[in-house]
Amino acid sequence: MKKYCTLNNVMQIGLLIFTGIGFLLMSMKLPQYGVIVSLFAQIFWFYASYKAWKEAGQISIFINTFALTVVFAYGVLNYWVL
Repeated sequence: MKKYCTLNNVMQIGLLIFTGIGFLLMSMKLPQYGVIVSLFAQIFWFYASYKAWKEAGQISIFINTFALTVVFAYGVLNYWVL
C-alpha cells in the first residue's frame, strides 16, 4: 500500500499553493500581502531546494531560494515596518 500523505507531498502542495497565491496577490496589485504569502512559501521552497541539493547536487536552487527569501523579507519590511 502506497502512502499519499507523506511530508514530501505536503511540502510540494504547500509550495504550489503559497507560491501561486503570493504571485497572484502581487499581480492583483496587492504586493503588501503578496510578499507575506511569498515569504511564508519560502519554508516550502527551502525544503524542496535542500532535497534537490542533497539528492541531485543542485546547489544553485538552494542559493536562489536564500536570495529570494532576503528579497521577500525586505519587501515585508518595506510595506509593513518602514
